[in-house]
Amino acid sequence: MQKTAIIGAGPAGLAAGRALMAHGIPFGIFEKHSDAGGIWDMENPGSAMYRSAHFISSKTKSGFAGYPMPDEYPDYPSNRQILEYIRAFARDKGLYPHIRFSQNVVRAERMEAGWRLHLGDGRAEQFSHLIAAPGTNWVPNRPEIPGALNGEVIHAVDYNYPEQMAGRRVLVIGAGNSGCDIACDAARSASRAFISLRRGYHFIPKHIFGKPADVFAATGPKLPLWATQRVFAMLLRVIVGDTSKLGLPKPGHRLLESHPILNDQIIHHLRHGDISVRPDVARFDGASVVFKDGSREEIDLVIFATGYDWPVPFIDRAILDWQDRRPELYLNVFAPRDERLFIMGFLESNGGIYSALDDTADLVGRAINASLKDAAAHARLRALTSLSPPDLSGGIKLIKSARHAHYVDMDGFKKELRRFRRKLGWEGIAALAG
Repeated sequence: MQKTAIIGAGPAGLAAGRALMAHGIPFGIFEKHSDAGGIWDMENPGSAMYRSAHFISSKTKSGFAGYPMPDEYPDYPSNRQILEYIRAFARDKGLYPHIRFSQNVVRAERMEAGWRLHLGDGRAEQFSHLIAAPGTNWVPNRPEIPGALNGEVIHAVDYNYPEQMAGRRVLVIGAGNSGCDIACDAARSASRAFISLRRGYHFIPKHIFGKPADVFAATGPKLPLWATQRVFAMLLRVIVGDTSKLGLPKPGHRLLESHPILNDQIIHHLRHGDISVRPDVARFDGASVVFKDGSREEIDLVIFATGYDWPVPFIDRAILDWQDRRPELYLNVFAPRDERLFIMGFLESNGGIYSALDDTADLVGRAINASLKDAAAHARLRALTSLSPPDLSGGIKLIKSARHAHYVDMDGFKKELRRFRRKLGWEGIAALAG
């Protein structure tokens, strides 16, 4: 019997498991940790989770298809609530019996008839197809900064608790959503707190007129992109104000052209003087950090909140094409040069991604069935996925950066997924809603 291997029991791997179950495809999930949840489990060695982390998208616009988050959850659930939700999903959908915990995959070897997994206990097993779902926030991107600092220098992946900052002068480098979260922890816990930014960002409050920001955006009138950018920019000026008065650099791009920062607390702490803004770092110099404007601060702890690489460590790199240390995939899931390999969860977007995980997982299930049972559909699929990838920006002119080279607009992404389904005659994902 043909069987598919899924590596990783985080949200992407679990979404893949449910889809394969719905399509009648035998599968097994390999998870190196002792339970499901992936990065959301702070006890999972190497997890980048920190105690204050909450969901960035709201519970209303997040969650697996047909499996909403509990009503009693707040609008923006905590990391502990998300972990409970993920594990409840795995239990309720019957996925736990398919997961082999504490089972590390050392290497996945491509064979003529599929994949051979070499396991940490020395055994090897054969599978017809492979779905890699290793997660994205495990391997830190660490910039090279000249000089040396007497104090401690870590990446956000090594930050877990505010107690790490107590009594110290802390600099957070990077203003993504996790960087701003960690900077807020520093504002409350450090003796002095600073945040270094290379560029300006648009800061969006988590609630607009009492509604979660993504719910407000989804329930408002449908406007052309240019009108959406203009109207929401005006709204933010009214609600948030001129952030340059807080020391933040003005954005050099329009709203939506970079990942938005959903964080009310960073503005609060800036207004109260709990944290100070500094420009990009030029070098380390003993007890001090020197910035590109020539200023300097004595710093005890530097935390790089500078993002992550997306390796697939158990697969030969030559099987995939790479750009900026991230694999190039068709519709963020299909390996163009290998019809028996799929990568799940390598997706960064301006909206909640769980529904997109369900959608792409369903496509993977259909693709596997086509390869086993429908030669004509399989040929059409391979012809499509060998073409140049479609534009997933939704018409947004994203800023030029390594991160945004793989960034997608969720509405644009789902539009392309629907177009792809129509070309193949694959309609909907109703099988996953139960």
